[in-house]
Amino acid sequence: LADIAGPVWLNVRFFERDLNEARVEVFKASTGTWHAFNLSPHGSNNAFISAAVDVTAVLASDADLASVEVRFMAARRPGGRQAAAGLDCVNIEVAADTFVDVDAHAVWAAGTTGAGIGVAVLDTGVAEASGIVLNQDGSPGIRPGWSAFQGDGGEMASPYADPNGHGTMVASVISHEVQMANVGTVYGVAPNASIISVRALDATGTGSYADVIAGIQWVVDNRSTQNIRVLNLSITAPPQSHYWDDPLNQAVMAAWQAGIVVVVAAGNTGPGPMTIGVPGNVPYAVSVGSFTDNQTPLNWADDYLPPFSAAGPTVEGFVKPDLIAPGGHVHALIHPSAHISQSNPQRLKGPNLGGYRLYEMSGTSVSAAMTSGVAALLLAADPTLTPDDVKCRLMDSALPATDATGALAFSVFQQGAGRVSAARALASTATGCANQGLNVANDLAGIEHYQGQANQDQAGNFTVLDDAGFAWSGGFAWSGGFAWSGSYTWSNGFAWSGGFAWSGGFAWSGSFAWDDPAWTAATATINLWSEE
Repeated sequence: LADIAGPVWLNVRFFERDLNEARVEVFKASTGTWHAFNLSPHGSNNAFISAAVDVTAVLASDADLASVEVRFMAARRPGGRQAAAGLDCVNIEVAADTFVDVDAHAVWAAGTTGAGIGVAVLDTGVAEASGIVLNQDGSPGIRPGWSAFQGDGGEMASPYADPNGHGTMVASVISHEVQMANVGTVYGVAPNASIISVRALDATGTGSYADVIAGIQWVVDNRSTQNIRVLNLSITAPPQSHYWDDPLNQAVMAAWQAGIVVVVAAGNTGPGPMTIGVPGNVPYAVSVGSFTDNQTPLNWADDYLPPFSAAGPTVEGFVKPDLIAPGGHVHALIHPSAHISQSNPQRLKGPNLGGYRLYEMSGTSVSAAMTSGVAALLLAADPTLTPDDVKCRLMDSALPATDATGALAFSVFQQGAGRVSAARALASTATGCANQGLNVANDLAGIEHYQGQANQDQAGNFTVLDDAGFAWSGGFAWSGGFAWSGSYTWSNGFAWSGGFAWSGGFAWSGSFAWDDPAWTAATATINLWSEE
């Protein structure tokens, strides 16, 4: 379609008694015409009937979607009883083509789909949902990994179990292919990548530091046999110390050192400055915030940063997040019985897909998943890339939001280098533009630690050192006329994706030593669903 990013369907829920025929009619504003779709009203045993109708041809533009009218018509069966029919719920949805906002279509067309790349999803588990189980090429779409809940009588002793639903949704954004009746095919960002389920969080979405760290260690230990090149961490915990003292952060740094691209959700604690969580505050990792398309997928000018997206800098002065990715009203696979489904049933969308349905989720969890998919595409195209290389190309190719004067519409502490682009990332040849001045081996060994380029002036403004153009007083732009351009080239000129030896420029209040009882009792959680 020229104007709509993905198929469009009409979901109708109606009840009936003794109906002979029923139909819905949809108004096409651009032509002023009504279009009829027949429904089968029989066999419901007086129950509610749910129907999904493909209306892509009718609602073929954003203008048509902006002025939707739907009417329901029904006729009684001859001799049937009185009081027959009524609508319970009608809604129009654009299919969840997650690749649209990250420019993956062109990458697929060139033959890169993530094949051969293992992406570990450390989360609440990954269920064996249709579309995740097998890739397009017939290879396994999900592989058994590790679970902290083996032998727990209350839950299945399998990493495939996902009583919460969050991990399954995250995995489906990264890699899936689903054939949807009346809709077509919906894909994840890297549809031929393989998901490795690492279950460290329970049914409520909470996991202990000990379990999360053990899961990361399993990923490091099995990276070669499973070809794990990417680790997705759509989890967060409150910072309680400098980044280098936090045991979870140390595990993330060790994974990075081992050659794994670690992609982390920035957190849903925005919009204020210094709200980045753990392990999003690890300077080496790729930390991802959110933007939303404002319900107009192909109109980038009204895209904006939702208030839940956490902002930097970190307490050590690092610019975070590194990137932003789609994080508003994204549809992902979930089982209707999962904890999240039961808690928010109104978010379930579309028809039944082999026992699973789509769920509308928002938050930096899905943004991290989008970016993990792009990282898998990069590594599939060039397996020789190091984690620093991948981060560099993701940032070098990102598109920052700028205003009419060409200045940044959002601070770098809100949008990082800008919105992720798969096509531009694969076209990038940049090297050496990420984690400059950092040495992860020295950091882990305690030889030296690092601080970033950010600071806070006496007026309370956050700035990037030596560049007053990146000042931010904490104000928050909500919407309006932004250009997402490539005018800022982060790979040369002033480099803020790096650091230098720690001098204590930011004073951390409330710091404490992580002794064994403290860190074993600490917990990390999923990034809970957020309103835009």
